[in-house]
Amino acid sequence: MKLTENLFYYPEHQMLDSNTYVIKDNTTVLFDPGLEQALPALVEDMKKDGINPEDIDIIANTHLHGDHCWADEPLKSMSGARILLHQLQRQNFDTTVTQVANFFGMPSFELKEDGYLDEKLTAGNLEFEILQTPGHSLDSICFYCGNEGILICGDVIFSGSVGRTDIPGGNGDQLKQSIEELSQQRVEYLLPGHMDIIKGTDKVKRNFELIKTQLFPWI
Repeated sequence: MKLTENLFYYPEHQMLDSNTYVIKDNTTVLFDPGLEQALPALVEDMKKDGINPEDIDIIANTHLHGDHCWADEPLKSMSGARILLHQLQRQNFDTTVTQVANFFGMPSFELKEDGYLDEKLTAGNLEFEILQTPGHSLDSICFYCGNEGILICGDVIFSGSVGRTDIPGGNGDQLKQSIEELSQQRVEYLLPGHMDIIKGTDKVKRNFELIKTQLFPWI
């Protein structure tokens, strides 16, 4: 689904999958490939928008919970794209990947990065700040493009909800602080890891206020 001239959104296909976002330009970036078993459906959806696997240059993740990155390596093999991690994601790999997999009684996995993200990520004409936003996980990051008001926020905040904090690496106080900081940004497109996206600055603001007034006391 095309949201702007360069921004595309692909909803999660099944359980343990995640929303995927693509910036298509002379450098094409795909965020959160999701579940390996759902990758064929994701590829078919992208092709409908004229995006082929070989068009992908960079694979990036908001965090390394399996539902967001199980398809990283298969997509890399299919596309030739480079997997870029944030240093936080490598530093906290054992907690975010291995301990969380054990928590859910699921097998862990390995992930080989091809390089690391800096403080900014450039995708064509769009420049994204990389914001450290722990709380749901130790390695959670958000990608924010101020000029376009785009916030790719993973599992930090959803439409009417927030990410879990009861799993290894989760911390309620950190999550509230991360959400508070994100709420200070101008956001036109709130693009979470699950459920619906939110379009429009007023709707995004109302969502932040809802979370802070209704959910913060329970986090």
